[in-house]
Amino acid sequence: MKKLSIFQKFILLFNYGVAFLLLLSFFAKNLPAEKYTIFAVLSLILPLVVVLNIVLMLYWLLKRKRFFWLSAVLLVISYVVLLPIYKFGEPSVKAGKGDFTVMTFNTRNFNKFKSIDKNNVDSLIIDFVNKEDADIICFQEFYHAMKRSDKLSQYTYQFVDFVYGENTGRVIQAVYSKYPILKVEPIEFPKSANSAIYADILIKKDTLRIYNLHLQSFKISPEVNTFKNQNSKRLFGRLKKVIKLQKDQIDIIKEHHTKTNHKTIFVGDFNNTQFSNIYNTLKGDFQDSFLEAGQGFGRTYDLNGLPMRIDYILTDDSFEILEHQNYDVKLSDHYPIKATLQIK
Repeated sequence: MKKLSIFQKFILLFNYGVAFLLLLSFFAKNLPAEKYTIFAVLSLILPLVVVLNIVLMLYWLLKRKRFFWLSAVLLVISYVVLLPIYKFGEPSVKAGKGDFTVMTFNTRNFNKFKSIDKNNVDSLIIDFVNKEDADIICFQEFYHAMKRSDKLSQYTYQFVDFVYGENTGRVIQAVYSKYPILKVEPIEFPKSANSAIYADILIKKDTLRIYNLHLQSFKISPEVNTFKNQNSKRLFGRLKKVIKLQKDQIDIIKEHHTKTNHKTIFVGDFNNTQFSNIYNTLKGDFQDSFLEAGQGFGRTYDLNGLPMRIDYILTDDSFEILEHQNYDVKLSDHYPIKATLQIK
């Protein structure tokens, strides 16, 4: 410490702080979100905490100071204990006969409210979906006018959770499939405009159940300035309320899932990171398509330039995950993902 400048002493103290946050995050995924809200909030900002530790480690290495080990050790442990923020290696490519593809995409109402400064975003979304040609697509924040549109007519089986003349107050969800949909129904979430859909889909001789989920949103991106202007107590209270709603919502889905013996897939916008108790409780023993066959950050959302993964495709062990693909297309505040699956 004696050989450090005042600035470096400040950096070291800051390093201790972010290293401590990274250490605390090791417990986040196993602690009940509704009881330990501070850990649930920490899991949201964990990507930033990891980036800061990497920057500080590199800083001390460049300065040839031994303090680099502080972050280095914790980063190595975090890669083992936590799910990786970045997945190294080549993406898996194992597609063969008998496989099918599933895509999930939060379209943000086809840019109805002009949140993206670009013309014809609705047409670009249609073009993208047609080009990628997934067998099953689950949409969140869908556009109601698509209910009467024939622009995705290759999907013989369609369900849009919207009824003209009826205001349910729910954010619109949809499932489009090339395979027969035997049964489909919305699942309402109390005290929320968000919801889920389950669809039983026949693929050859197998009936699979797919849950299209849109868990409660923190509404971080659209209201960054509002968040800055809120005092910490009010902000924490708001985050705690959202986390409690998310926990109630996954409890509803888990309970609903106990009533079926069908092979199951969970997809959608979970509005939480892979480090959270929310994600890990819902995932359970399911496979995550990105972790099985993806590469890189797996970004599905940008938070002020920070890549985050909050959209998922999870399957039970009845499926083999052959491929996972992330798309770098700016047509919403979310980025779509697609997985190639095979029934075992």
